Amino acid sequence: MKKLLSYLLTPIYWLIFGILLLVFHPIQIVTRWIWGYPVRKRMVDGLNFGLLYGLQVLGTRITYRGMEKIPLNRPLIIVANHSSTIDIPAVIVGFRKNHPKFISKIELAKGIPSISYNLRHGGSVLIDRKNPRKAVKDILTLGKHIEANNYAACIFPEGTRSRDGKIKHFMPAGIASLIKSSPSALVVPFAIDGMYELMKNGSYPMTFGVHLKMTAFDPIDPKGMDHTELAQKIEDMIRKELGR
Repeated sequence: MKKLLSYLLTPIYWLIFGILLLVFHPIQIVTRWIWGYPVRKRMVDGLNFGLLYGLQVLGTRITYRGMEKIPLNRPLIIVANHSSTIDIPAVIVGFRKNHPKFISKIELAKGIPSISYNLRHGGSVLIDRKNPRKAVKDILTLGKHIEANNYAACIFPEGTRSRDGKIKHFMPAGIASLIKSSPSALVVPFAIDGMYELMKNGSYPMTFGVHLKMTAFDPIDPKGMDHTELAQKIEDMIRKELGR
């Protein structure tokens, strides 16, 4: 029965997904032009709330844990595992009060309604993996941005999405660059569990009845810590939480 529901309900979710992107794209443009960042940011929050909780048509349960530990008015570096494009709405919804920004590949700068526009105009950075020197410079710029505004930067240190549900080794370079340019930031490990199960067949069919569990760990003050050891510590914490 669950398999049948997966096949029947997945197109409904992707229809909701597409409509939301198309509707919120002009809304972002207009609100940015007339009212600027604060109002456009609220629209982006609403978009991502819809993208995430639209999964309920597939019987998806969504649980956040540990968000009460997250301080406001201080820069944060969110370090999370990555297995699905829906990880992004999960982070934006959970950390919406912290204004999360992302490190994304430059290929996403064009062609995707709402998402590409938000990446270009929402304070995130788009890096060219073929130009690592400029990529480091861009990450440093993002660190300065969150330091100046008490925002959050989200990094997926596996480097790319996991296609088989197995967590890849966390690379420390991006974390180190953010810490360097945002010296007052706290590091928040963030485990996203259930996305691989939801998307294990790709975009069709998605899995019916999955429980998505997002867990924020206690913030870590990285001052004086070795960045390689810090990345390994966070990787171990997330692996344990996911049972891997």
